[in-house]
Amino acid sequence: MNITRENIDALNAVVTVDIAKEDYSDKVEKILVDYRKSANIPGFRKGHVPMGMVKKQYGKAVLVDEVNKLLQDALGKYLVEEKLDVLGNPLPKAQDDLDWDAEAFSFEFELGLAPEFDVELKGKKAITHYNIVADDKMIDDQIVNIQKQYGKIVSQTEVTKDSEIIGTFTNEEKEIDNSTMITLDKLKGKTNPKKFIGAKVGDVISLKTKGLFNNDHDLMNALKVPHDDAHGLEIEVNFTITEINERELADLDQELFDKLFGEGKVTSVTELKDKIKEDSEKQFSQQGDQKLLNDVTESLIENTKFDLPSTFLQKWMQTAGEEEMTEEQAKEEYEKSEKSMRYQLIEGKLIQDHKLQVQFDELKAYSMDMIKVQMAQFGQMNPSDKELEDIAARILSNQDEVKRMSEQLVSQKLLNLYKTEANIKTKDITYDDFVKEFYS
Repeated sequence: MNITRENIDALNAVVTVDIAKEDYSDKVEKILVDYRKSANIPGFRKGHVPMGMVKKQYGKAVLVDEVNKLLQDALGKYLVEEKLDVLGNPLPKAQDDLDWDAEAFSFEFELGLAPEFDVELKGKKAITHYNIVADDKMIDDQIVNIQKQYGKIVSQTEVTKDSEIIGTFTNEEKEIDNSTMITLDKLKGKTNPKKFIGAKVGDVISLKTKGLFNNDHDLMNALKVPHDDAHGLEIEVNFTITEINERELADLDQELFDKLFGEGKVTSVTELKDKIKEDSEKQFSQQGDQKLLNDVTESLIENTKFDLPSTFLQKWMQTAGEEEMTEEQAKEEYEKSEKSMRYQLIEGKLIQDHKLQVQFDELKAYSMDMIKVQMAQFGQMNPSDKELEDIAARILSNQDEVKRMSEQLVSQKLLNLYKTEANIKTKDITYDDFVKEFYS
C-alpha cells in the first residue's frame, strides 16, 4: 500500500491511496474459505461447495468490503501519523470507471485542512466586565417581597392598588379560560389598573390584551397561551373577579430571620440587608461572567482572521447528515454554522496553547463539589468522603454527564484566562440597569 498527498493550497489537499493485490488477497481468501464451510447452496453438501462457485457468488462483495475497510484504516492512521488537523471527514472523489476485476486500485480523497492562525487576547478595544451590584432600592424591594411572602392574607371587599386579585380570564373565540392571580403593579400604563380600583367579587372587567401587561411573558402566563401567540396578541378578554386579598406584611423580627436563614444566623435588619446583598451579588456575578464570556467570544471571532476551506466544507455538509443536502441547502447551512466553526477552532487553539485541557482529577473534584452543594440543600451537611466518591463514580460513568461537566470546566478555565490575559475593564452596574441595557 502506498499513500501520497498533494497540497492544493494551505487549506485543501488530495490524498491518494494505492492498494495492491498483496494488501487484501490473504484476507479475502480467508473469508471466502470460511464462507465455503458454512455456505448453503442447493445441490451441494455443507462444506463441499466448489471454491470457484463461492468466489463467483461472494468474491466481489467480500473484495469491496475488505478494500473499504483497508481504506478507512489506512486513512485514519495516515492522518494521525502525519499529524494532519482536518475539518470534517475525508471526501472520496467520484470514480465512475472503477474496475473491481483489476488487481490493483487507486483511490483519491479530498481533505479540508484546518487553518494556521494566532489568537491575540489583548485586543485594542477593552471589553467591559460588568460587576452587578445590589443597590438599596433592590434590597428594600426584596425585603418587602419577603414580608409579603411570609405575611398574612387578609380578605378585602374591593380592589385597592395593593390587592392580590384572583379571577378568570376568558375569550370564547381563542378558547381562553384560565384562573390566575394578578397584581396591579404588573399592568401597563394607568388606564388598566384604574379599571380594577374599587371593583368587587363577581365584577367582570373588559380588557384589551395589547399593552395589558408590562411584560408579554406575564400575558402568556395569565392567559395560558403559547409563547409566540402572546407576542403581538390583540384581542379582548373578560376578567371575572372571584377573590380579593391584601397581603399583610410580616414583621421583621427574629422569628422571620430564623425561618429564612436558620436559627441565630441573622439577628437584625442590618444583617438581613447584608445577607440579601451578599446572596444576590453571588448570583449576579454568574450573569456578569456569562456576559463577559459572550462578549470576549464575539470579539475573538471578529478580530481573529483566518480563511476556511469553504468549498470543501459545503461539499462535506451535503453528505455528512442523515439526509443528503442539495448544493444550495449546504451553502445555507454553512453560512449559518460558519461563526460557530470559527469559534470552535479559536477555542481549540486557546485550550492547546494555554494547556486548559480538563484532567480526570479536576472532573472528579468538580463533581464532588456539586454533590456537596446538592446534599446540603437537603440538609446533609457533612457527607463522608466515601459517600461523595461513590456518587461521583456513578456520575462519571455517564458519558453525557462527563461531557457536560467537561464543557462547564473548560468555560470556567477560559473565563479565568480572559480575566487575566484579555483587555478587560470593570464597571459597576445595578441589576435593574443591567437588565434594561442588555435584556429589554
